[in-house]
Amino acid sequence: MQTVSWKDATVRADLAALKQGRPFVYGLTNYIAANLSANVLLAVGAAPAIGAAMDWPTRFAAGAGALWINGAALMSSGPETLEAAARSAHSAATPWVFDPVAFGAGSLEYDSLLRDLLRFRPGIIRGNASELIALAGGHADAKGVDTTARSVDAIPYVQRLARESGAVVAVSGDVDYVTDGDQVLAIEGGDARLTQVTGAGCALGALCAALLAHAPTALRAAVAAHAIYAVAAERAAPARGTGSFAVAFLDELSELSAD
Repeated sequence: MQTVSWKDATVRADLAALKQGRPFVYGLTNYIAANLSANVLLAVGAAPAIGAAMDWPTRFAAGAGALWINGAALMSSGPETLEAAARSAHSAATPWVFDPVAFGAGSLEYDSLLRDLLRFRPGIIRGNASELIALAGGHADAKGVDTTARSVDAIPYVQRLARESGAVVAVSGDVDYVTDGDQVLAIEGGDARLTQVTGAGCALGALCAALLAHAPTALRAAVAAHAIYAVAAERAAPARGTGSFAVAFLDELSELSAD
């Protein structure tokens, strides 16, 4: 298994392409994570729009450089909104990222709706181990939106999910793993305090989308996003507490340079 990090030239090249391209990235996410998601995108040079005002789900999903959909957007939007955005992106060949947050946590109606979105062929699916094991048809208990499974335990499940869905699948944890169903790449590092920053996982989906707009493959986009997140978190490690860590993390993201 190959390990990838910020030191890899391809990761830095993909960030450079993002910064040069400054893609418009449209997202449907929950109101808890929207602020951090927008700030993460701005920090790396993307142009975000978030939410379901008027005909945004169809117009913006079709015209954006990339789209990301977080299942918890259902907190403030109806099922038809998520489906409209996914359908519009698929029809317009807009690459998109799917985050099935809280999948498998016990809400059968919610799970059914999210699973149905897979027919619109996301380019990347990202989540924690419990969510992705459940989405792949396995069983893993979850504490609401939090995982009780380890990322390494999810590897065979995410490989199967990648093969069946055609998407690149990324699972977050102590070590992140990204797979296209065949090869599996590991991304180490980061900081445990990312789990204590509201919306950090959701915002990672937004970063995946930003990179998906210009990276040559979905696999490279997902790997680069996780490696960039990890190095920014590591550089923010001297921060005293979780609040200052969150600010330092955004600062480090904004200061990353391919040079």
